[in-house]
Amino acid sequence: MTKSILTKWFIATAFAAPLFFAAQANAVTANCSPGSTCVVSGGDTALEKERARQEKEQWDDTRSLRQKVNRRAEKEFDKVDRAIDVEDACLKSSVVTAYWEPNTQRCLDANTGREVTSGWK
Repeated sequence: MTKSILTKWFIATAFAAPLFFAAQANAVTANCSPGSTCVVSGGDTALEKERARQEKEQWDDTRSLRQKVNRRAEKEFDKVDRAIDVEDACLKSSVVTAYWEPNTQRCLDANTGREVTSGWK
């Protein structure tokens, strides 16, 4: 007896389930008519939060890398700029025998070969 009741219940459920889901689909589509606002989900799913976290982490890493590259370029520029200023000062110095050594980037005395430390800085 119970077997026949269970069989009838499964058959009824099998026929009723598609109708139930069709009714739910109609309810959703009724709210999403053209010209109306349709909200499908709240946008706070775990996957979206994880994706946002990863994008922020990537953005922070990229920003950090850009800052390092910019600092390095600025440091190199300052180094070259300083060398140009020192060379100009050496060439304009009151020491007549002073000359600029480009390989070592120092101001040297032509007579002694030693670095000139006074009269030009």
